[in-house]
Amino acid sequence: MATCGEVLVKLLEDYGVDQVFGIPGVHTVELYRGLARSRIRHVTPRHEQGAGFMADGYARVSGQPGVCFIITGPGMTNITTAMGQAYADSIPMLVISSVQSRSQLGGGRGKLHELPNQSALVAGVAAFSHTLMSAAELPGVLARAFAVFQAGRPRPVHIEIPLDVLVEDADALLASAPVNIRRAGAAPDAVREMAAMLASARRPLILAGGGAIDAGPELIGLAERLGAPVALTINAKGLLPSRHPLLIGSTQSLVATRALVAEADVVLAIGTELAETDYDVTFAGGFEIPGALLRIDIDPDQTVRNYPPRLALVADARSAATALLDAVERQPRVQRCNDWGAARATRLRTDLANSWDAATRAQAAFLDSVLQTLPDAVFVGDSTQPVYTGNLTFNPEQPRRWFNASTGYGTLGYALPAAIGAWLAGKEQGQGRPPVVCLIGDGGLQFTLPELASAVEAGVPVIVLLWNNQGYEEIKKYMLNRAIEPVGVDIYTPDFIGVAQALGCFAQAIEDGPSLCAALLAARGRPGPTLIEIDQARWMDLAG
Repeated sequence: MATCGEVLVKLLEDYGVDQVFGIPGVHTVELYRGLARSRIRHVTPRHEQGAGFMADGYARVSGQPGVCFIITGPGMTNITTAMGQAYADSIPMLVISSVQSRSQLGGGRGKLHELPNQSALVAGVAAFSHTLMSAAELPGVLARAFAVFQAGRPRPVHIEIPLDVLVEDADALLASAPVNIRRAGAAPDAVREMAAMLASARRPLILAGGGAIDAGPELIGLAERLGAPVALTINAKGLLPSRHPLLIGSTQSLVATRALVAEADVVLAIGTELAETDYDVTFAGGFEIPGALLRIDIDPDQTVRNYPPRLALVADARSAATALLDAVERQPRVQRCNDWGAARATRLRTDLANSWDAATRAQAAFLDSVLQTLPDAVFVGDSTQPVYTGNLTFNPEQPRRWFNASTGYGTLGYALPAAIGAWLAGKEQGQGRPPVVCLIGDGGLQFTLPELASAVEAGVPVIVLLWNNQGYEEIKKYMLNRAIEPVGVDIYTPDFIGVAQALGCFAQAIEDGPSLCAALLAARGRPGPTLIEIDQARWMDLAG
């Protein structure tokens, strides 16, 4: 007899799942019954929040949903922070948990791991949360989950399986096949109208977000045909290569870039919420789009949020960009403003580069040193100074190479477990998988420090760059700027080198640029994780 838990593993394989993150418990052992016989790899984090962050990093690099097996009750409350981060950034994540037996649901009898309503608790950070009331429902609810991942706005999905359903006879479901769904194409009439507006614009501009991450070639073609400067959100970095003449980066929080956006007569926003944290954490407001706004998004609700459009199109970003490019190419060429396009983008980039203060230049140089040493690296960031700087100054050559938790939901401790998941999602290239660099501060690292042991156990050679400023410096500055006496920000700083070594990692502190480069090259050759500690004060003194 094949149980519901065993059939679940088989169906996940059929959907292409090759990696699961989870911590086995008494309520989830039946999920594991078929796992050892499958092709799916299992990685055990040290906390369920870590499982969610690993799944998030895996999904951002692979483009496929990260999958977690999570215990009833505390396991689900632990993972909700990671689900919140994925929900905010539209990351596909499948969280499969156990729950009390059907006769015990909501009973309030003091059962192990009992919650009054686990599904309701999780529903706020999920596209949907479903309680499987019989094994026969399994193929259908998995099809719903993958429909969200494949054809809708990807977000976490939660499926909870009662303990008695997990062990149900499910032989009849072994022949079930996955359902694959294509995303919605672009409506021809809307494409024609958008193309006419874009083609006749004298100062067109494109704002592209993470929802357009797979539409890079099409967006480049459209931008070049229109001569349109392109601004990217943090999650869209790499859609245009760093030296593309039309790229204006991810600087929409800055006055100069906002002025350029305000000059545009037609703005195409594709795959972006147009939210304050799409670009940088800023609470000043002032981002205006006075020109005609065209919006393309897979989520119809999102097309009218924050900034109402002149015209909106609900469609997959890649198919819409392809259709738009084809339609624009059939339109007659018009005379653009002489100082627009590449000339205007170049002037903006030059002005911004000349405006960076000493601290920004020093941190940008730090990131450049890492990139020059590891040109194929994936950068996974937390809320820490070099990440804030990189959000403004760093432009990778490809998408899915720079992402972090410093904007959007903005959780601390994300970078380490997400970097582990990112490495596991990497594909073998000429010299193996691309290296994954975790950029994290001393405060954030203490949230998920035990996940170094997970990396050691799984043989994941993540490179942790620890930016140490002995506390929550950004919050301290924020307090001081608001005339608040700092409280709770000068936290105890442990011996990170000793702790990392005790957990099985190689660890060292570096003094300068040459020692950083040497440490990075050595780390790339190791089979396990490396922690490299950078003292912020010393680095800034040397840079000054």
